[in-house]
Amino acid sequence: MATFLVILHGLLAVVLLGGITHQALSVAWPSRNKSGIFRSFRAVSGSVYTNANIALFLATVTLGSIIYPAYRVSVRTYLENARLNSAVGSFELKEQFITIGLGMLPLYWLLWRRPPEAAGAKSARIAVTLMLAFIVWYGFLVGHVLNNIRGLFGL
Repeated sequence: MATFLVILHGLLAVVLLGGITHQALSVAWPSRNKSGIFRSFRAVSGSVYTNANIALFLATVTLGSIIYPAYRVSVRTYLENARLNSAVGSFELKEQFITIGLGMLPLYWLLWRRPPEAAGAKSARIAVTLMLAFIVWYGFLVGHVLNNIRGLFGL
């Protein structure tokens, strides 16, 4: 069961990674010309992704918190015994970043609901979206590397 949950957690993280990256590029580096794959990737309405990104972030965090006890018992113990302190520390930092991301979700939602013409809304929208994109990318990469170190909780 733990293996299934870890795989599901990873799949949700990949979908979230795609959505937040798509939105971050569309808001930070917009393109009105849809010729070419990279320009069309950036020339989308970023507000379409807001609710989906929030739902995916919450689902991924919830699933991560369900499998967290198995990580603490199986993987973290192994990493500490193997003296892989940088791996343990990077996961600790991931936990802190994800918590900050959870706290930023209401602001993220509010900024994407408001029209970008509001005073300071555009720069705040860009900043919050890029911070959430960084948090999601960092969490994904750390989780992927730790999974490669121990492999699906050593099951």
